[in-house]
Amino acid sequence: MTQAPTTLPAAAAAEERPGSALLGGLLRYAFLFAFAAMFVFFSLRTPTFLGGSNLLNILQGSALLTLVALALTVVVAAGGIDLSVGVALDFGAWFSIVAMLSFGLPWPVALLCGLAGGALIGAVNAFLIVQLGVTPFLATLGTFFIGRSAQLIGTNGGANINFRQMPEGFQAVAGGSALGVSNQLVVVAVIAALYYLLLNRSKYGARIGAMGIQNSAARVAGIPTRKYRATVFVLAGLTAGVAGVLLSSDLRIYTPNAGFSYLLDGIAAVFIGASMHRDSRPNVLGTIVGVLFLSTLRVGLDLLGLDFNVKAALNGIVLLAALVLAYAVSKRARRT
Repeated sequence: MTQAPTTLPAAAAAEERPGSALLGGLLRYAFLFAFAAMFVFFSLRTPTFLGGSNLLNILQGSALLTLVALALTVVVAAGGIDLSVGVALDFGAWFSIVAMLSFGLPWPVALLCGLAGGALIGAVNAFLIVQLGVTPFLATLGTFFIGRSAQLIGTNGGANINFRQMPEGFQAVAGGSALGVSNQLVVVAVIAALYYLLLNRSKYGARIGAMGIQNSAARVAGIPTRKYRATVFVLAGLTAGVAGVLLSSDLRIYTPNAGFSYLLDGIAAVFIGASMHRDSRPNVLGTIVGVLFLSTLRVGLDLLGLDFNVKAALNGIVLLAALVLAYAVSKRARRT
């Protein structure tokens, strides 16, 4: 009896197998190697880089970006994108300060107003996407422009709102400490832990992961994708609202449209983190590593004392290289 020929897919898989695992491992951990190399480089070039105050500065400086990136992580994991998380951050800062300064509300109520401001942006996105059927990109882009214009109108063209006499309780939300650790870092750590449990240890996380892989198949399987998609955007807005409250508490000032500066880095952190996942999926731990990479790069370049334009160019080059690596890993994961 003649032996049946090996099928082409099986033959291709067998042909790829010897070096495939090694190449996959190198690609997946290449970013970590690059991160370690960058850390060593800055340590050798700037003596103060390894100082305790500088490392703490990196952690402190990455707190708000971590929250924005986590908000984006859950959206991207569900197969969407949110270009309005910066606006949700701004609304969190804006609503909390105005609640105290203009309406004289107690600071705990003002804190809730800030969270409601961020959630409001998420709810608008959910309505546009789930009820009206607008694609996430266009819906959140529209919310971004509307929210940006609303801030300019509400502040007479973009004037800062200072609140130097802010209640001590609200200042302590970000500026206080517990057991020697900044409250801001404690809040971020708690939220990051909750996100990890939500995405990795719950039915909710499994279902939005299924939606992100193939939404139509998830719907056929009986997952109420519309409801889950709505909750994802509201959750993202709420998380960004927390970042806004922390920002206003820390600086005692509201600057219109300040949240936009966190958007691009947040997106980059999500995709950098996805490159380290075996299935190239957005994940909490990878996102946090991506945020720390970006914060370390920024602080390291500052310590080198480079010209602003040179620093911006180097930051862009390194970030682009990291994203190209993330794309290469994701493309290979889809192929295999």
